[in-house]
Amino acid sequence: MSPIFTIHPADFSNPQTRDLLALHLAGMHDNTPAGHVFALDLSGLMAPEIEVWTVHQLDRIAGIGALKRLNDQEGELKSMRTHPDFLRQGVASALLDHLIHRARSVGMKTLSLETGRGASFEPALALYQTRGFQPGEAFGDYQASEFSHFFHLTL
Repeated sequence: MSPIFTIHPADFSNPQTRDLLALHLAGMHDNTPAGHVFALDLSGLMAPEIEVWTVHQLDRIAGIGALKRLNDQEGELKSMRTHPDFLRQGVASALLDHLIHRARSVGMKTLSLETGRGASFEPALALYQTRGFQPGEAFGDYQASEFSHFFHLTL
């Protein structure tokens, strides 16, 4: 029987939320060359153009992800991370589906993301591609590099 997850707006006062964000940032720094980490810290995620969502199983936070509004029609996925205790249980799929639905519901026409290259990024890349994200050009303030991948989904 698969676990039942619920998705809620993030509560930044919850220590589990803060711990998962810290784990995410540490992982990005461990697996990304200097100067190429674009993951947002807690203060960055609290910006008014960003919505942050957490996936819960009962009283535990299983994952986190954010949707950033770039303009009236474009959005960006940010800071997606599954807690290690919940890997391969459908957390990332549920969260990604929620963020795509949320982007559509607020009128976005395109959803983009930046991610890295290498083995630690492969599961995320595979997931994004199963949802229709296509490789493309840099967007927003990003600069193309040998490390960064850019993906876009027409909603």
